[in-house]
Amino acid sequence: MTKIPKILTIGGGTGSYVALEGLKKYDLKLTAIVTMMDSGGSSGKLRDELGVLPPGDIRQCLVALSESSKLMRDMFNYRFEEGGLKGHSFGNIFLSTLEKNTGSMKKAISEVGKILRIKGNVVPITFTKNTNLCVDLEDGTAIVGETHIDVLEKMQKRARIVKAYLKPEAELNEDAKRAIEKADYILIGPGDLYTSVIPNLLVNNVPEIIKKSKAKKIFVMNLMTKHGQTTNYSAKDHVEDIEKCLGIGVIDYVLVNSKLPRRDTLSWYEEFEEYPVKDDLEESKDYEIIRKNLIKDVIVKNTDHDELRRSIIRHDSEKLAQEVIKIING
Repeated sequence: MTKIPKILTIGGGTGSYVALEGLKKYDLKLTAIVTMMDSGGSSGKLRDELGVLPPGDIRQCLVALSESSKLMRDMFNYRFEEGGLKGHSFGNIFLSTLEKNTGSMKKAISEVGKILRIKGNVVPITFTKNTNLCVDLEDGTAIVGETHIDVLEKMQKRARIVKAYLKPEAELNEDAKRAIEKADYILIGPGDLYTSVIPNLLVNNVPEIIKKSKAKKIFVMNLMTKHGQTTNYSAKDHVEDIEKCLGIGVIDYVLVNSKLPRRDTLSWYEEFEEYPVKDDLEESKDYEIIRKNLIKDVIVKNTDHDELRRSIIRHDSEKLAQEVIKIING
């Protein structure tokens, strides 16, 4: 009997959604490890006002893995446009309600997983509440809170990030620990480097467990730089920051997009001094570089009632999944 590969994704909501949506079409055992440091938008409000874990990234991964009807998936992603609930998504409120009612985000995820008939598992990296993502900048400035790191006004300048850490420290969820240890392949990214991907790697013991894991580690390079996080970053800069967390020689593959986005979409990014990530990677003894067209042809529209500014250029779920399957098949 052929062994079904265990694939683990590590990231936030949007990037993991893209990866999972494509991978779920294949015969794989999927687990999404999700950051719990979100402090902005609907998730941040629910976290601050109700004392729950931020539900937004969990919701996106649950919807991505859902084999339920389109109506059910759309309902969980539905974002209220007016009234006291403006800006909140139904799924975020539902997850938070279940967490308050059961006293456990783990139970809440399990119940929503049944409703959405998910193919796989969604696992928070930590259950430590009220931990904040913090960064120190090159100019000595310290920033506390994911939303303050993520949100920056147009053309506002910021020094380069030199250190990232969690305050207070976050303890690793035992279910996440077991999932990492059992994985055959670990997909790191795509997603904002410092607010979606790296926060997972800052949780206590995560780097050591990933290093010890026999799984093949695949880093998915972002398509665009992120204002205030990876301004002027090249592909090499992204890899080096991941290696600062995990160590050199841990990553086995780096997936890099080889096609430039459409010119008419770039002006939207250029307002924030964001540009396609320059591929300056050189052949390495530590990892294999895979260059492919990974861009989704359809542009994603942001909604006016979503408080967060989200990327309009995304990886193509199917293209990304196909490259992962090629790695699995050797």
